[in-house]
Amino acid sequence: MLQNKIKIRPLKEKELVQFWQLAFSNPKAEWTKWNGPYFHDQLPSKETFLTTIGPNEWLRNPNRWIITFNHQIVGSLVAYFDDGQLKRWLEVGIVIYITPLWGQHIGTTALRLWLDHLFTEFTDLPHIGFTTWSGNKRMMALGNRAGMTLEGRIRQVRYWQGHYYDSIKYGILRSEWMLATHFH
Repeated sequence: MLQNKIKIRPLKEKELVQFWQLAFSNPKAEWTKWNGPYFHDQLPSKETFLTTIGPNEWLRNPNRWIITFNHQIVGSLVAYFDDGQLKRWLEVGIVIYITPLWGQHIGTTALRLWLDHLFTEFTDLPHIGFTTWSGNKRMMALGNRAGMTLEGRIRQVRYWQGHYYDSIKYGILRSEWMLATHFH
């Protein structure tokens, strides 16, 4: 069964080089065209990742985990507070770096595991969500498959390659998550 092969966990120090190679070594990687490409984020160099970003932002960070499939790193998960220090509005992100694995629902299983983990970790939060854009149909489908609700659409605010796209927000309430997971 597919979900038995998919796990999420913190990144280990001995995996920093491997993770950088998979996630950040190719600035033209397919995933970069879908993960908020309108922000024009720069991928970290190997040296910067291994000396600063990896140790400071990935190791022992409860809000940045990796996704494994058959014991191989294939993606990552993040969580961050959209409201900063208030820490009441939790948003998540997910990337599967290996393009041939797209469409195999690895992201759905990983996101469900992540939501379960976060609702357990942050016991007082009633809501978890994510933001994507209307050009990323896979991410929108992922939200639906994970049992989340389309909560908002800000029309024509994401500009990419000469076109405007909508900003899309998905979310799920703790009560909905508990009800859905109780019956599965």
